[in-house]
Amino acid sequence: MNDPVLTLQSPTLPPGRRPFFLRRGPMEAVAVTIIALGFLMLFQPFALVLYTYSLVTLLVGTFMFMIVSKFPE
Repeated sequence: MNDPVLTLQSPTLPPGRRPFFLRRGPMEAVAVTIIALGFLMLFQPFALVLYTYSLVTLLVGTFMFMIVSKFPE
């Protein structure tokens, strides 16, 4: 009668496990990807609008990396 498949429980994370957006490793990878995207936008010769927003993209990625690097592992 106490079958775990049939009981309704709220989904919980195991102890010590954080959600994806609060973990350091994956979010650092996202920040580095944003920085790389900013560099690609800066050095491409095709679209002026991409060049225009490249510095903003680089700064967002850099600030994100600075903040995320303080997260626990």
